[in-house]
Amino acid sequence: MGRTKLNQYHYLTAKERDRLSFPARLAIERGWLKGEILDFGCGFGSDVQLLSELGMNVKGYDVHYFPEYPQKKFDTILCFYVLNVLLPEEQAKVLVEISRLLRPTGKAYFAVRRDLQFEGYRTHKLHKKKTYQCNVKLPFRSVFVNGNCEIYEYQHFNRIEKTINISCPFCNSTPEQAFIAETATAFAIFDKFPVNPGHALIIPKRHCADYFELSIKEQQACWFLLNHVKCIIASEFNPNGFNVGVNINQAGGQTIPHVHIHLIPRYAGDIENPTGGVRGVIPEKRDYTID
Repeated sequence: MGRTKLNQYHYLTAKERDRLSFPARLAIERGWLKGEILDFGCGFGSDVQLLSELGMNVKGYDVHYFPEYPQKKFDTILCFYVLNVLLPEEQAKVLVEISRLLRPTGKAYFAVRRDLQFEGYRTHKLHKKKTYQCNVKLPFRSVFVNGNCEIYEYQHFNRIEKTINISCPFCNSTPEQAFIAETATAFAIFDKFPVNPGHALIIPKRHCADYFELSIKEQQACWFLLNHVKCIIASEFNPNGFNVGVNINQAGGQTIPHVHIHLIPRYAGDIENPTGGVRGVIPEKRDYTID
């Protein structure tokens, strides 16, 4: 909450326009706009209105100006000049939300500024409030770049054809593996052999066998995503508790040499005696009493 409050005036960077934004015009020219469209972080909604007038099926969402959160999934999602005015954890939250709102075969387009000379907080010229700006690089396919902006095309991680680590089922996650959400560096799927309904895996995108060999940022990204997935699982499955665990090396029970964190929902009565929780990895040590 504190970090969010530091950037409480980010919405003041929205601009009124009487013509389509440059990324929207480019999206029309290149045929990127398919099916049902969502403008995520639409500001005052200028692109939404103008695209609608062109006969496109488009909705807008903005946490400040159009706060009714979408209740469906979309074929195309636009996110233009939003990430540049958000703190890193806010950016990651946007990526999670867009990954959740995108249909499995859909595509999202992120436009970010490339003309920023100053990063950090500044006093907005018009509103005289502190607003934040930063340069943003995304690990998605760049489909346009000039001196002013860059546009990235995003698809769900399990929909992108890969050419490295072909034998790794996580590096080459496929559409058959039920997708939950993702950030720039981690993704989450439902376990193919669930211990309980809602059993999820949080997986770093970089191939790495040992959790302790992940960078601090990669570890943080995994736990950030785990927190969001926990909320999703809690809402959809209504469990009574959770187990969270990482198997490391063969002696620790690891069977796939790519880091993955298990998020296992627990339900009242799913085993006779749940005492000890993860201590049950060594069964005779599971049940214990405290004197």
